[in-house]
Amino acid sequence: MELEFEFFKEWVKKKLKIDLHAYKEKQLHRRIATVMQSAGCSDLRSYAALIEKDEQVRRVFLDYITINVTEFFRNKEIFDEFEAAINEVLIPRFKNIKIWSAACSIGAEPYSVAMIMDRHNIKGAKILATDIDDTILRRAKEARFKDGELKNVTEGELSKYFKKTGSEYFLSEDIKKHVQFKKHDLLLDPYEKNFHAVICRNVTIYFKNEAKNEVYQKINESLEKGGIFFTGATEAIYNPASFGFRKLSTFLYEKV
Repeated sequence: MELEFEFFKEWVKKKLKIDLHAYKEKQLHRRIATVMQSAGCSDLRSYAALIEKDEQVRRVFLDYITINVTEFFRNKEIFDEFEAAINEVLIPRFKNIKIWSAACSIGAEPYSVAMIMDRHNIKGAKILATDIDDTILRRAKEARFKDGELKNVTEGELSKYFKKTGSEYFLSEDIKKHVQFKKHDLLLDPYEKNFHAVICRNVTIYFKNEAKNEVYQKINESLEKGGIFFTGATEAIYNPASFGFRKLSTFLYEKV
């Protein structure tokens, strides 16, 4: 099976432009085996052939392997720290704030940032949201959400920013217009520059240390000096200085 995994990872990189070699192997192999079996395949070569010819199977694979789990203001206490840093660190320091939400999934994270900007009447902010998955980006642009994805949104925010239709909530155009979506692979694609904050949460936990360290270095290079890197709840950086960061709190780092 190990040789098949090597074949499959090479195939995915060539055909789907996703580098699975950088992912932690045990977690990756377990997830691939699960989604392969759910597609009714007993080996990775037949699964690769099915992915290539069946768009629905391909979408299920990409969605499962890129781990699209998210919600508005995920880990609320930590997100509150980031909101405070926007006001106390970024606003006094920079004009026309530019923020990148990497691996944005269905858009809850960048839209949360857009709501923060509106709440504090911060004008001229630009929010770039990127993800590796075309399907999930299309859904993000639609900005429709379910109850569970909105559990951290207050009643006031819900009535101000959303309209309920059936069992779904649709985000207002006033918030949507502040977020630009773009396809981007953290492992393979070049990084844009001159950001004042980069949010990359609950992604690098799936990467091997070498890939994780490369991502951290590239994020540092994409930030302006004094900009902030916001990591996930299980992704504290234990040696921030080696990547050019100074620790502000457990999950917030300033480029020095």
